[in-house]
Amino acid sequence: MLMKDFLRQAGGSAVIDGGLATELERHGADLNDPLWSAKCLLTSPHLIRTVHLDYLEAGADIIISASYQATIQGFEERGFSREEGEALLKKSVEIASEARAIYYERCIEASGACTGGEKVLKHRPILVAASVGSYGAYLADGSEYSGNYGEAITLETLKDFHRRRVQVLAESGADLIAFETIPNKLEAQAYAELLEEEVIKIPAWFSFNSKDGVNVVSGDSLTECASIAESCKKVVAVGINCTPPRFIHGLLLALKKVTTKPILIYPNSGESYDPDKKEWVQNTGVSDKDFVSYVDVWCDVGAALVGGCCRTTPDTIRAVYRTLSSRFVPPS
Repeated sequence: MLMKDFLRQAGGSAVIDGGLATELERHGADLNDPLWSAKCLLTSPHLIRTVHLDYLEAGADIIISASYQATIQGFEERGFSREEGEALLKKSVEIASEARAIYYERCIEASGACTGGEKVLKHRPILVAASVGSYGAYLADGSEYSGNYGEAITLETLKDFHRRRVQVLAESGADLIAFETIPNKLEAQAYAELLEEEVIKIPAWFSFNSKDGVNVVSGDSLTECASIAESCKKVVAVGINCTPPRFIHGLLLALKKVTTKPILIYPNSGESYDPDKKEWVQNTGVSDKDFVSYVDVWCDVGAALVGGCCRTTPDTIRAVYRTLSSRFVPPS
């Protein structure tokens, strides 16, 4: 009931935060590293906390931990012990929880009801979601955007890879686990089975990505992938992330055919990424104004949680917050 109660208290819809990595870079972090944003868990946790706070003050109701590319295996390859890797996973959730606590303190200082100006300082339910990126994210070779892991990678391989990481994050104090940018049906099945087999005590959401507006990036059917999420009792929301905004409407319609769970949408800015140069192609995305112009349509179709992914900013999320606030329905 966590998600349905949360959405009821939020008036029917809620705001997810935006891009993490590019915001960390804007604050001075160098993320040219296989660990990507998770590198800051080692070098500059204060920057992660700052970005979380920026999103909370922009109106986000859910903040996602900096653990997308944080894996025990990845940390071990950097010379850390298994125990140290697990501690860093927990740290990602601790930082997000600290940011929430600081935000609540600021709300009290502002009398808890100040929503004027640029900062949203309003005491409200806020969830911390522990991010789990795909096996492809760990590989850091772009395969999270193709879902092509090769025939050697089986269901059991993926379950073994993710098992301890999911256990640690489930016990870290997070409110839920965000399985993000899921590129294929096999990995969705691995997550669903892990949630049941490991008796994970917190709920989860499944979020897929698409590059054609029809299927997930591997070419697997979105509806088949979403059906896996629908059949898993531990999954409390299902949706799309890291996908260009222009594809979202059609994907939403497809999701509605197979799920009764709340639908979440957090697209990227629509910009293209050059994996060889490891940089974003300029002038290929949409403006915040154009991004937000989609939000009412997405909510009308059935999206209950809306935020942003790569290259979206606190300004994007502030605009989403204002749009959803105009739709607010007081809980009965």
